[in-house]
Amino acid sequence: MAQDGAHHHGERTTTRPPTPLPHQRPAAGTSSFDLATWACAPRPDADPGVYRLGYRRVDPERAEAAKVATWPLLLRAGLNAVVAWFAFVYGTQLVLHLIVITVWVEHPSETLVTVVGLSVNVLVAAAVIKIFGRMGRWPEVWRRYVAPLLSRTVTEEQPVEEDVPGAVEAVRGQDPWDGLRRGGAAEAAVRLEGEAVGDVDYVRIRRAWESAHADPVFVPAFTEQVASRGAAAFAHPSEARELPGRAERHDLLLGQVRLGTAQDVPKNPLGHRAAGFALDPAVLGTSLLAVGPAGTGKTARLARPVAEALCLQALSGTACAVVVGAADADLGPDSWYDVVIAPGDPSSLYGLDLYGAARDPDEAAARLAEALLPDELTARAEHARTALQQVVGPFHAAYGRYPGVRELRALLAGEPDVLAALVKALGVAGRLAVHERDLEYRERQRDRADDPGALLADRLALLERPAFEGAFATDGTGRPPFAMRVLDHPLRVRVKLPERSHPEAARMLSRLVVGQFVQAAGAREDRSLFAGLVVDDASAALDAAAVRGLQRMRGANAGAVLLLRTLVDLPEALRAPLFGAVGCRMAFPGIAPWDGKLFSEAWGTHLVQETAVTHTPDTSGGVIRRAGRVGRKALSGTTAQTESVTTRDVERLRWSPSDLAHALPAGHAVVSLTAVSGEQVPPLLVDLRG
Repeated sequence: MAQDGAHHHGERTTTRPPTPLPHQRPAAGTSSFDLATWACAPRPDADPGVYRLGYRRVDPERAEAAKVATWPLLLRAGLNAVVAWFAFVYGTQLVLHLIVITVWVEHPSETLVTVVGLSVNVLVAAAVIKIFGRMGRWPEVWRRYVAPLLSRTVTEEQPVEEDVPGAVEAVRGQDPWDGLRRGGAAEAAVRLEGEAVGDVDYVRIRRAWESAHADPVFVPAFTEQVASRGAAAFAHPSEARELPGRAERHDLLLGQVRLGTAQDVPKNPLGHRAAGFALDPAVLGTSLLAVGPAGTGKTARLARPVAEALCLQALSGTACAVVVGAADADLGPDSWYDVVIAPGDPSSLYGLDLYGAARDPDEAAARLAEALLPDELTARAEHARTALQQVVGPFHAAYGRYPGVRELRALLAGEPDVLAALVKALGVAGRLAVHERDLEYRERQRDRADDPGALLADRLALLERPAFEGAFATDGTGRPPFAMRVLDHPLRVRVKLPERSHPEAARMLSRLVVGQFVQAAGAREDRSLFAGLVVDDASAALDAAAVRGLQRMRGANAGAVLLLRTLVDLPEALRAPLFGAVGCRMAFPGIAPWDGKLFSEAWGTHLVQETAVTHTPDTSGGVIRRAGRVGRKALSGTTAQTESVTTRDVERLRWSPSDLAHALPAGHAVVSLTAVSGEQVPPLLVDLRG
């Protein structure tokens, strides 16, 4: 095919539209999605972070040869060709002469002479081509210049009607539903062939087929569902089969979302250079920390694409997504999500369960206490947890539910009427003897100056505002509360924090949501779905418990993407543990040097070849050479010198703090990856702009 998409035959010129790549979904109003091309396209194995759809492995020898400039390569090839010709001519003569004087018969036949002559020519030619072709890099010259020229010549000579289908056409001939036919679901395959099936539908139906095929008893039920509903079979509970306005390049078969292109620079590993850069659950399962100032593209080029990928995977039945950010953060429209929680917005349909991830009242109280305390008061966290447990446990035992914000605040403040009602309810429930000691201790603590209950009551007052009316109700009178314990379902959840109107409340809620996610992800019994968390600004969402939980999520098929403007926003005691807890680290342009220092230390050093050139005055030779050097110095003013070159391996930082702070171009980032399996990828310079 001609590179410009046009074919010339005589005086006729026909322009043919370019064939869409397998990973490109058509725009609205264009031709239907080519399922066979996309589903059957090759996806070769590659290192973590490589977008495998359409990826071609790099041959190290070819890559090394490609570094040689054009004219030195052609000059070396030509010189070797000239020498090879003379070596062939004189070599054949020498070999024939040796044969004649050693083993030749006196009266050979013409056939024998011809056979021997041809054999000698072939053997000498083969040896010459092997030796001089290797030195002259003839294969590289053929690949780089001759083969493309011949390809263009042949293509221009062919008429349009004789255009030979390429690799994409060969892929299109494959059957994406072949597994269903061979597995006894031919009727389902016939139904699906006649419908427009998107990538979300294909992955969802394929996942259902794998589950049904594992036990043949379920194959008839699978066939019946597909035969009745077609491509909408096994749909997401929302019945959505596509995200409106999806913009990124996805490969849902592997769960990858392409974010950009790894640059072709020496610092990048050879297998990643010029390849697509992508994230997937195998990488996100170790969690990712991204640091960069506002305006560098963290939200638009990282958080939103990952949120879009997780939502698509949820629609295909392979993941669940929780996306946390400010109400005005661009993390996708509300139509992307099943549950939108917006405390402070009266139109929000859902509330938040303050105790949603807990297995028991003590655990619920502990997590809530850690979320309520500001960073500067974490030293009192143990006393706060105890105080909260002393009222939450008895309330749950008495009423069978957890206290709402107003009830909890009254209990912590020690209001007599509320405490008396609680004691009476415990007596009716027959649990007073169990919880009487906790209530007595809480009563004794009430009048002390260091009572943590008063502190917690003051913090809860931030959530007891008119704007939050019904957002945290536990008695069924407010909005339906969302509980984080449902992470074993393919839900898409968006939490909109009121950062502008209630900034301190937003900080508490972000800590609470992240803490609940970490708890719920690790406590899931069914871990077949990847649980993904995206936090647009994690400066207030992280505490010691959340950082410890990030490490446990690696084995729970869950991971988090955490965005920070600067590490200074975190308490100093959390910075190093956070770097150790996450497996993927990403630095955006313009980070502070002290932030870059932590990245540089985490990425470590590597061996590089360093060449040192030393110039010293030339003092060699006898009287004549010395006199010549004196005359040269008198005439030119320069001293004759000798040059000594030393090459050695030295350790250097992969990326220095100065490079990260000042040398990163706009729209780029440096990212290191670690997969759940343990595979690691050193820091990559990635262009995120396309």
